Amino acid sequence: MTTVRALVLERQHELALRDIDLPLETGPGQVKIKIHTVGVCGSDVHYYTHGKIGPFIVNAPMVLGHEAAGTVVEVGAGVTHLKVGDRVCMEPGIPDPNSKASRLGLYNIDPAVTFWATPPIHGVLTSEVVHPANYTFKLPDNVSFAEGAMVEPFAVGMQAAAKAKITPGDTAVVLGAGPIGTMVAIAALAGGCARAIVADLAQPKLDISAQYQGVIPVNIREKNLIEEVGRLTEGWGADVVFECSGSPKAWETIMALPCPGGVIVAVGLPVNPVGFDVSTASTKEIRIETVFRYAHQYERSIALLGSGRVDLKPLISETFKFEDSIKAFDRAVEARPSDVKLQIVME
Repeated sequence: MTTVRALVLERQHELALRDIDLPLETGPGQVKIKIHTVGVCGSDVHYYTHGKIGPFIVNAPMVLGHEAAGTVVEVGAGVTHLKVGDRVCMEPGIPDPNSKASRLGLYNIDPAVTFWATPPIHGVLTSEVVHPANYTFKLPDNVSFAEGAMVEPFAVGMQAAAKAKITPGDTAVVLGAGPIGTMVAIAALAGGCARAIVADLAQPKLDISAQYQGVIPVNIREKNLIEEVGRLTEGWGADVVFECSGSPKAWETIMALPCPGGVIVAVGLPVNPVGFDVSTASTKEIRIETVFRYAHQYERSIALLGSGRVDLKPLISETFKFEDSIKAFDRAVEARPSDVKLQIVME
């Protein structure tokens, strides 16, 4: 164990910047990474404010952070695709490679997966971490650390777009213009959608989403979304609907949005079970897909960033120094309508 300084969630509502002992020995198949940039995720904030997410309860002090990029500073035995000095980002979920889920290629739903900053696993808001090389990905020279730390949430959008099985020219509806909703819209457009109708209550978030070509913002305080989708699709409906808000209310009318034979992709996670209109889903033959994190999306996400076809920089609202990490989390708790992604720079 090595004593390092980190942002530690001591318990619900209590954060501390302090020394903590973490395992930092680089074993075979692993790399040590000097952390540069870490994004503040909604799940990190939820642990801070609620002390738990579902069955995952903070029962002991835990280092936060799982959206990260940095530089390789040590390479373990057997690692050949990475070297010291490589700029990288890291996939934070590590499955059991021998589990049935992993062998089927569905490693993200392996019950044995360990995930940074999910109790009892420590996260990466600290100076260095050790990580499996197979879940560490080199960044192109034209992709910054800030963008590299955005790959993790963007991978969720990529997973949603992949599950939708988009056909070029499709019309998408995205419910929710938060960080995930906006990245889902970007991924859907990159995946072939001709347009993405993004709906939200917060105009500042819609204004940020609207910077992207192909996004049609709809403020549902001012317009009826069902009517707007009907108008834009000549009454047919959307080919793909992405539910990214996590609001139970969204499910009350969601079946009116997709076209016959369309698909709904559930991305947001309601806290409690929601009602489900089976009759309308059946008569329209709506396909339902679900998303839990991502699998096999990091390389594709990085390739899109490196190609210049996807630019996530406009989504970074503000950057904080490591010493101001608690301020960053308190700012995230405020949930300002103009904020999409807050980041912390370690150096």
